[in-house]
Amino acid sequence: MPLQHKAAGNAPETIALYEAWFGHPKHISVGYSSQDPAELVKQIRQAKAMGISAFVVDWYGDRQPFIDRSYALMQTAAANEKFQVAMMYDETDEEEGATDEAIADFTMFHETYLSSKAPGHQAYLTYEGRPVIFIFPKGKHTDWDKVRALVNKWSVPPWLIEENLPGQYAEAFDGFYPWVQPGEKGWAADGSNWGDQYLNEFYETMHSKFSDKIIVGGVWASFDDSKASWSLNRHISARCGQTYSDTSNLWHKYFPPDDLLPFVMIETWNDHEEGTAIEDGIPSCGPGAQ
Repeated sequence: MPLQHKAAGNAPETIALYEAWFGHPKHISVGYSSQDPAELVKQIRQAKAMGISAFVVDWYGDRQPFIDRSYALMQTAAANEKFQVAMMYDETDEEEGATDEAIADFTMFHETYLSSKAPGHQAYLTYEGRPVIFIFPKGKHTDWDKVRALVNKWSVPPWLIEENLPGQYAEAFDGFYPWVQPGEKGWAADGSNWGDQYLNEFYETMHSKFSDKIIVGGVWASFDDSKASWSLNRHISARCGQTYSDTSNLWHKYFPPDDLLPFVMIETWNDHEEGTAIEDGIPSCGPGAQ
């Protein structure tokens, strides 16, 4: 079936996942703070030059006050730079109270960042006139049907887009996105499993069974969590830029020019701890290679 939700223009909108925790002592030093307004403007302008139209900022509600402050600064900067910003809700991994916490967090976000009085609210990413919110599942203890019931009461209900293929709460979500991973083959020591099987399965399944949902493309350049405090020694090789090229183009196999995805998300702009960042350039092996 043709896609129910297509690109607004002649190509999908390119967005990028953004980590807003740098400058906090629990994270590695990358040479800047996520709360430096001048740095945020610099990154926004750099992203726009690369064809990126929005940052999707990883957000934890009041569990991470530092990141919440960083998000506020990013939304204001985005509005001033005629850029866009969206929130990716990082679900709690606590078993008790996950649903109540999600409801409280969504209520807080709506009042603080989406209301007409919120600084920079006009920069928030919308699709077909509705705000777009991404979900990053953690503990998977949230009752998303209850969260859906809450957000449906907002004056403009958001699109809720979850990671991976539809599961238990398929009806609560409006769309789905793939996330950087090697697939069923698992993590190879040499990083050669870059996710082709996983992406093929995601696109084929979404196209054939869930064409009524918003389908988001996934793009990544590499993965290496050796710098992270939670490292599991996982690796996806950049293959001299081929991984970025392959993930950028694979969705074309399933979606023709007259049936384009509304969004393609780069994963990530600046997660230097898991080695997926592209803000310093796309990896290559030529002269002056990154």
